[in-house]
Amino acid sequence: MVLQPRISLLLLLCSSLLAFVAANFTETPCDRRCLANSRVQKELFSAPQSDNCTIIVNITSVLYETLSFDTKDMKMTSRIKVNMLWNDPDLGWMQEKSKYPAIVLPGDKIWIPRIVLDNAIETSMEPYANDVQVRRDGTVLHSVVLFTTVSCEINLFNYPFVKGSCPVAINGWSQKACTLTLQIADNVSLIGGSRGEWQTTHVIKTVDSSNRVYLQVALLINPFSAVVTLILPSGLVLLTDLVSFALPFEGGERNSFKVTLVLSFTMFLLILSDHLPSSGECSPLLHYHFCFCLVCLVMSTLASIVLTRLSIDNSFLLCRRSAKVHPSNSTETQHDSLDQEKDKGVIATQSGNLASEMASLQEIVNFLENMDKGEKEAQSKVALAYLLDKFCFGFFMMIYIIYVIILVVITRTDICKVNNLDFWDESHHNNDNFDYSYTEP
Repeated sequence: MVLQPRISLLLLLCSSLLAFVAANFTETPCDRRCLANSRVQKELFSAPQSDNCTIIVNITSVLYETLSFDTKDMKMTSRIKVNMLWNDPDLGWMQEKSKYPAIVLPGDKIWIPRIVLDNAIETSMEPYANDVQVRRDGTVLHSVVLFTTVSCEINLFNYPFVKGSCPVAINGWSQKACTLTLQIADNVSLIGGSRGEWQTTHVIKTVDSSNRVYLQVALLINPFSAVVTLILPSGLVLLTDLVSFALPFEGGERNSFKVTLVLSFTMFLLILSDHLPSSGECSPLLHYHFCFCLVCLVMSTLASIVLTRLSIDNSFLLCRRSAKVHPSNSTETQHDSLDQEKDKGVIATQSGNLASEMASLQEIVNFLENMDKGEKEAQSKVALAYLLDKFCFGFFMMIYIIYVIILVVITRTDICKVNNLDFWDESHHNNDNFDYSYTEP
C-alpha cells in the first residue's frame, strides 16, 4: 500500500521534468525570415576561407552588349550582365533545422566576389538585384552588371572595309598564396549588335594557348558612311581636276578653278583627322590616299600656272618680266602706230615729195610684216603650251590609273597585323600585389 503512492509520485515528477525540458530546450520550427536573419547575424563579410585559399566562382551565363566604339581613340564601351554562383559553407544549414531549400539575403550583408577586367580602362560593377539567393548547401546565386571601357587595337589599314575582334578579359585575381578563379561557361549571348558604323556580329568564349579565358567580340564596319563622306568625294575631286584640263588656261579661269579644288579638299582632310586615329601599328591607308590626292592636286595646279606663263612669254622663269605684252595689247599699239604713219604719209603727200612718200609706204609694209611675225610667234607659244598641256593630261591620267591598280593590290594583301592580347604581362600574374580594375558604383 505504501509503495503505490511512491510510484505515483515518481511518475508525476518524471512527467513534470519531461514537460519542462520540452518547453525550454526543444527548438521551435524556424521560417524563411528567421533563417535569413540567423545567416545575417553571422556577419560573413569576408570571403570563404578554404584550406588551399582558393575561391572558385562559376559564371553560368554572360549577356553581352556593345554600347559604343570610339574609332579615333580605339576604345569600346560595353554592358555585360554576369550570372554567377559560388559556395560559402558558413551560409548553409541542416535540413533538420529548416525544411526550406533556399532563402533570400541582402547582398550587402555577405561577401560578393569582385570581377576584374585585365584590359579595362574604366569599369563599374553594379548588382543586378539587391538580394542574393542562398541554397541549403551554401551555394550563392547572384547577378551583376559591368559597364566597362576597354582598350581595343583593331587593324584599320583597310578602313572602312574592316573586320576585327576585340578581347574582353574577364578574370578574378591572383596573389602569391590566394586566388579567385572564375570558371566561365560557354553560355555567352549577344544583344544589340549594331551601334553606329560598328556592328557586333558575335561574342564567344575563347581560351588561348596559355589557358587564359576571355570574351572575343567580333566587329565589322558598315562602310556606307565612310564611302559617301570620304572616299567618293576624294575620287570625284581627282576626276574633276582631270577634266579641268579641257578648260583654256588663257585668262586664268583654269588656275582659279584648280585652286578652289585644293581649298575644298582640305575640308575632307579635317573630317579625316577628326574621325580616324593619326598613329598606331596599322595606320589607315586612307591617310596615305588623301596625301596622294593633295599632292596630285597641287602638282596639277602648279603645272597649269606654268603653262599659263609659257603661253604669254616663252619662258618658265616666273621672275622674268615679259618682253612683250599680250597680243591684244600689242595689236592695239600697232594700230596706233599705223595711224601715225598714215598721218605722216598724208603730210608727205601734201608736200609733194615723192621720195618721202615712198619711204612712208616702205615703213608701212615693214610694220605690217612685223605685226604678222608677232602674231605668228604668239600663236606658236600658245601651241607649245597646249602641247605641253596635253602631255600633262596624259601624265596625270597614267598616274591615276597606276595608283588605282596599286591601291587594289595593297588592299587585297594582308600586310599589317595587330596583337590585341599584348595587355597580358606574365609578371603581372606572379606579382604579390593585385589590383581590382573596377570603380565603386
